[in-house]
Amino acid sequence: MSKLMETELRNHPISGEPLPVATPAATMVIFRQNPDGGAPLLLMVERVKAMAFAGGAAVFPGGKVDPADFDYAQMLGSPLPIDEAAARLAAIRETIEEAGLALGLSGVSDAANCVAARAALHDGESLQAVCNRFGWEPDFDQLVLWSRWRPPAFENASRVFDTRFYLVYAGDTTPRATVDQTENRMLFWATAAEVLEKADQGQVKIIFPTRRNLERLAMFGDFDAAAAHAAEHPVSTVLTYIDKRADGSWLCIPDGHGYPVIEEPLGSAMRG
Repeated sequence: MSKLMETELRNHPISGEPLPVATPAATMVIFRQNPDGGAPLLLMVERVKAMAFAGGAAVFPGGKVDPADFDYAQMLGSPLPIDEAAARLAAIRETIEEAGLALGLSGVSDAANCVAARAALHDGESLQAVCNRFGWEPDFDQLVLWSRWRPPAFENASRVFDTRFYLVYAGDTTPRATVDQTENRMLFWATAAEVLEKADQGQVKIIFPTRRNLERLAMFGDFDAAAAHAAEHPVSTVLTYIDKRADGSWLCIPDGHGYPVIEEPLGSAMRG
């Protein structure tokens, strides 16, 4: 079985501090057309409070890249780098597990198969086996690479994730997303601006990377505009850092990644 590949980064480019080993992860930012017009709706899942990472926070569906994802990526022989292909498979698999939506796949036509696939994945079956059973094939072109984040050494080294974010368009109908009732307690569709407003009003909690991504996503009126913006900003790893100033410490990201807001007072920033 293939091993999880470690990131090529060894030191933080700003502080020079050694970076802890990070676990590869992937998340899917799911768009659908807003039936009321206006900005597209995004799928958010609220994690149960007991979860070690981002407990109680509203996040995009996603999770760790498993060894089986690397094995499947290697078997597919995609022209993408093996770690990139494995991350896309993880985003597909985790979205089925967490939301019951089979996106980033071709050949999906029966909603009952999505229900069965989700149950199989929860029982420990691999995505490869599930796809073989239902005649599905990964369609990596449906996933638009949006960003890649990882925290530096000041975070809890036992929960450091190197996370790729992907944009996916779910169409102009209402996908039948349902919460998994294990890692997540609820899900909801909202515009990026609406999620930010909910967070500001204390209705939901969002961690620092989610807030920055929602602010960036709120700049666009549809999926195509967001995808075009992603194409204009080739993805390199976003590494957060703390800037100690006269007015206190600020949690920051470097400029140049396409984010309209790149800093927040450390005291108000929610971290995973």
